[in-house]
Amino acid sequence: RRRVLEASQQLTEIINSDTGTESPEPSGEAEPADEEDSASHCLWVDKFTPRRYMELLSDDYTNRCLLKWLKLWDTVVFGKEKVVKKAKPSAETHPPFNQPKEQQNKWKTKMQLTEEILEAELDQHKRPKYKVALLCGPPGLGKTTLAHVIARHAGYNAVEMNASDDRSPEVFKTRIEAATQMKSVLGANEKPNCLIIDEIDGAPAASINVLLNIIHRKDAEGEAAAGMGRRRRREGGLLLRPIICICNDQ
Repeated sequence: RRRVLEASQQLTEIINSDTGTESPEPSGEAEPADEEDSASHCLWVDKFTPRRYMELLSDDYTNRCLLKWLKLWDTVVFGKEKVVKKAKPSAETHPPFNQPKEQQNKWKTKMQLTEEILEAELDQHKRPKYKVALLCGPPGLGKTTLAHVIARHAGYNAVEMNASDDRSPEVFKTRIEAATQMKSVLGANEKPNCLIIDEIDGAPAASINVLLNIIHRKDAEGEAAAGMGRRRRREGGLLLRPIICICNDQ
């Protein structure tokens, strides 16, 4: 302990003597240098993080599936009508050997089959059947980066929350409703929110039940005829914003 104290004292004296011999610089010239140092010494994971969809290095099939699912919310969130793809005239005039449907599906790519499944299952409010996307994988795979980049690419304001931090179900419910039902008022052009819930595998069972109740809420107008409208309005409205959950352990 005595040797450590002596060494620290000697180091302090050396530092003080070095700073005392140097000529002091004007404060106005030192500030830009400090800014450059902070910019050059930022973490590489922040400096080289993907900011656009084309910069993503993760699995292309996963990226496209998540983007396709997020674009299915455009009718509800942005009021955009879905663009119907026109069939190619060559396919109409020359059917492929009049094969049965099972054999035709056999030659479709994995991405085409996934798109057909996603598009075919929309509910009465034109929302996707699956209201939540779950990204799972080991740490460092790029799940959080993918969620943020895809949300910005689709025109959303990404709102992130950590499920393992908000242990209380009441706080968990308040934060989810605030992100999915309130608009972002920061900035001139406000964007709708896309909620990203990280570490969902660390949330308690009560919080998961809160999330499921929000997802499975029925329309308040439809329930009013059955005498449940007042209670439904008090609980909250229909989920009209996408939710992306992230976990390590599926």
